[in-house]
Amino acid sequence: MDIKGFQEVTLIDWDKKIASVIFLGGCNLRCGFCHSSSLAIANDSLETIPFEHIRKFLETKKGWIDGVVITGGEPMLDKAGLFDLAKTIKKMGLLIKVDTNGTKPEVLREIIESKLVDYIAMDIKAPLSFKEYVKAAGIEIEISDIVASKNILLNSEMDYEFRTTAVPGIIDCPDIAEIAKTIIGAKKYCLQQFVPKDPIDIFFRNIKPYPADKLHQMVSIASEYLSNVVLKNN
Repeated sequence: MDIKGFQEVTLIDWDKKIASVIFLGGCNLRCGFCHSSSLAIANDSLETIPFEHIRKFLETKKGWIDGVVITGGEPMLDKAGLFDLAKTIKKMGLLIKVDTNGTKPEVLREIIESKLVDYIAMDIKAPLSFKEYVKAAGIEIEISDIVASKNILLNSEMDYEFRTTAVPGIIDCPDIAEIAKTIIGAKKYCLQQFVPKDPIDIFFRNIKPYPADKLHQMVSIASEYLSNVVLKNN
């Protein structure tokens, strides 16, 4: 696997879990507001971290670390590598969470059916229309792939969450309502604060994040359609 980053401990990336985070390089989207631009577009310039380094850390923390979050970039771009990594981590007795942008529904379905993964977090970056999604994703995509991944999770028995970053100019209250309507029945929906740090498009460096009261308004709107809506990073 093209491992480009490792965070030994996080208490915020997986609710009620103490986890480590593995960052994989490369992404097939170009969201202008993405604050992981080095992972998304310049991953070849980043040093690759040997998994043995990570294995040694996890072994020393056995019984304390609950699981590992595999994020990116986009982890599902390298299907074989993701499965190999998940198998290795699972053999260590650890739980696994995978973050995804939802553009690879076939990989998502297979990894759910494999039972290697315990939790999936899928981004829904905008209402599910081509025009609005392209504005958020930065490139043309197959919106049907996002819809398919969304439906796979909605019909899955595994634990999962959908999440949306509240980026001014990309997401507003009516957009939150539209997104919530498309995921009725979801186990969990997370709204995340926009962070204007190291974005792919420098335009977003000067975008001021929404104030807390606006974010809470968005939570209230989503809660009209969904039973479990949470706000993160506010």
